[in-house]
Amino acid sequence: MTGLVVALAKGRLLDQAVDMLARVGIAVSDLDSRKLRVADEAGSLQFLLVKPSDVPTYVEYGAADAGICGRDVLMESQADVYEPLDLGVGSCRLVVAGKAGESDATYRSLSLVRVATKYPRSTERHFHGRGVPVELVRLSGSVELAPLVGLADHIVDLVETGTTLRANGLEVREIIAESTARLIVNRAAFATKRDAIGRLIGALREAKAARPQRTRIPSGDA
Repeated sequence: MTGLVVALAKGRLLDQAVDMLARVGIAVSDLDSRKLRVADEAGSLQFLLVKPSDVPTYVEYGAADAGICGRDVLMESQADVYEPLDLGVGSCRLVVAGKAGESDATYRSLSLVRVATKYPRSTERHFHGRGVPVELVRLSGSVELAPLVGLADHIVDLVETGTTLRANGLEVREIIAESTARLIVNRAAFATKRDAIGRLIGALREAKAARPQRTRIPSGDA
């Protein structure tokens, strides 16, 4: 695996990605520093710590040979990358949510829906697939506020436990997709660095197989 550059998503997935790498003997150093480019303790791999939505871009354009990010990010970016492995960690759901108490019949009968989201492409695809016109309100954070202040009727956001939704009087209307962390690879690098990348894929596959399985959250639990 010598010489590979791997992009890691900062935030909720970072600890789980680092833990999986540690299981295969790759210890990422300097995570407590402010550095955005770090190495493993053996000095054979470089890691780029980037915004989650930027991981596919770094990989697609070859700034990184491989990366780890959520399926939700891949769905939104539509980046042209190779996706060889579902790592099985970072489980969450991309959902449509609205004010608690709204009937399903009311939601299903909407002829136009205004949705606040950080996932405009995924949101548009979902509602167009249902044949429902959608007006997008693009936000970069605190999406749950939008229905409470009349900015939007509903939101599309990533949900792990549903605690934030419930705290703000919201509940899930639809599940758009299940999301877990994925290993992605630059297509050119997969050809030119096939042996090193193959070893990385194999090692992470073994780490996934050895990992205790987490009990899945029932789909009805927002």
